[in-house]
Amino acid sequence: MNDIEAVADVAVVVIGAGQAGLSSAFHLRRTGLEPDRDFIVLDHSPGPGGAWRFRWPSLTYGKVNGMHSLPGMELTGADPQRPSSEVITEYFDRYERTFDLRVRRPVDVRAVREGPGGRLLVETSAGTWSTRALINATGTWNRPFWPRYPGQETFRGRQLHTAQYPGPQEFAGQRVVVVGGGISGVQHLLEIARYAASTTWVTRRPPVFREGPFDEGAGRAAVALVEERVRQGLPPKSVVSVTGLPLNDAVRQGLADGVLDRQPMFDRITPDGVEWRDGRQVTADVILWATGFRAAIDHLAPLRLREPGGGIRVEGTRAVADPRVHLVGYGPSASTIGANRAGRAAVRDIRRLLSEERVAA
Repeated sequence: MNDIEAVADVAVVVIGAGQAGLSSAFHLRRTGLEPDRDFIVLDHSPGPGGAWRFRWPSLTYGKVNGMHSLPGMELTGADPQRPSSEVITEYFDRYERTFDLRVRRPVDVRAVREGPGGRLLVETSAGTWSTRALINATGTWNRPFWPRYPGQETFRGRQLHTAQYPGPQEFAGQRVVVVGGGISGVQHLLEIARYAASTTWVTRRPPVFREGPFDEGAGRAAVALVEERVRQGLPPKSVVSVTGLPLNDAVRQGLADGVLDRQPMFDRITPDGVEWRDGRQVTADVILWATGFRAAIDHLAPLRLREPGGGIRVEGTRAVADPRVHLVGYGPSASTIGANRAGRAAVRDIRRLLSEERVAA
């Protein structure tokens, strides 16, 4: 940072304007803090919607898994046949305007580092802010996870990740290998199978299908498993990864039709497809990696928050290594309802921190 560069002071910086960031901003405002004066919300996207604005068109609102309304404004009357990217982007846009959250975008946060006087410096493409507390709500969409397999660079076909999924029509007449045992992989297969010449589903572990309703007790148990990993400083797994795949009518039909005939993970990639150790091969035009995402937290690296296990150890939403930093939408709060609750909890802690500072002063 240039020594003569102007630095603006705020009490709180919120990074990210998806569900977690907007929930946090709502609670900051509700407790009496003013946007632009006391806190700012920075978002790298060109417009509202968080990661939802980038979802593929065939992911209609009716297919969305467990979308929960933001605090203070219900999402009602949405057409289940409309793309979720449109429905939720419009909802987030309305939410930002209703509560006058004044999200600044597009702003890329480059680094968060220690500043003078016990404050944090948030260095961005739009300048530098000095802050007493930070709410990191950057999610995972910008860090798609691409596994590495022998021969991957030799493949003559197309490789793409869920983050680049264009919709099923793009695969018409092609032989497609879908990698990944999560909800996205299953949704891709069920869509693509109607257009593709063939589909093959491979996963590292056998998929677990969940019968019956996912009640509150099951939800708490799943969140507790993710929470324990975060408490130990391990990289978080998604809540969905420990809940299993919902066995709905579409999935039942896919199982009956053989579309969801899972194969074990291949051992290598060849120029023409994939191959297993026993010599079995599948020819492919496309490998679609539905292999999930990792937390987008590289900008926090200067604070050295990571534990030896690779994750950031968190108690509630607070980073154990630095109580000024709160991670909302990370680990157990990565679901939409979890992000709402975590935003409220983070703001409660931050208000306590700011009050203690004022008393000390």
